Amino acid sequence: MPEPIRVSLSTSSVYPGSTASGFEAAARLGYDGVEVMVGIDDVSADITAIKALSAFHDMPVVSVHAPCLLVTQRVWGSDPWGKLDRSAEMAQEVGASLVVVHPPFRWQREYARTFVDGIADLEAQHGVTFAVENMYPWRTGKREFHAYAPGWDPVEHDYSHVTLDLSHSSTAGSDPLAMARELGDRLAHVHIADGTGSAKDEHLVPGRGSQPCAEFLEAVADSDFGGEIVVEINTRKAKDQAEREADLVEALEFTRRHISA
Repeated sequence: MPEPIRVSLSTSSVYPGSTASGFEAAARLGYDGVEVMVGIDDVSADITAIKALSAFHDMPVVSVHAPCLLVTQRVWGSDPWGKLDRSAEMAQEVGASLVVVHPPFRWQREYARTFVDGIADLEAQHGVTFAVENMYPWRTGKREFHAYAPGWDPVEHDYSHVTLDLSHSSTAGSDPLAMARELGDRLAHVHIADGTGSAKDEHLVPGRGSQPCAEFLEAVADSDFGGEIVVEINTRKAKDQAEREADLVEALEFTRRHISA
């Protein structure tokens, strides 16, 4: 009988709480592991601290999210390839097998020009999976700006491994079920969340938006998927800690229910 699919928690789900509070919440609420979002919290970029948190809470680190956001442009230096090397180093040190990475911004021309081949080279060099995440066009009113190169949709490019994020598919107006079918065994990692199709990247609790989260999870569980499912939701608007934790529990229970259906 195959091993059940693990459901882990992204430390970004407790923001503005700390990386340490993400580990604590994951352990106390019954998650199977943690994805570390390397960000502006100094602890998130400290390999020794992450290993200590993992050991203290008995929470495995299943994946590392490289610092690819606009607000993390200076985390681990300004060289984008150096950031990915450091992400692979963290993954190896903490026992994770996968790094989540966004496609380059369009203005990172040299990085973008060699990105597809460079990701393949990094996987071979480090022995760590680099799963490129689906993003979305940036929209303001009726205007649309394609901010990522070689493109925001990794399905269209020759990556061996892809992360599929359902909040991002909502913002892009994409069908995550069709994306998963087209990806086949290239689907290596899932960020489960929801959205209403807004131009804003909402990261709602799954089941609260218009994405086919339940059907998607059931399809993934019924496939040969061997990766991790990570809850990555936005709890910044929670009025207090109790409401934030209720959202985290609801997301966990929804995900487990539908991968067991």
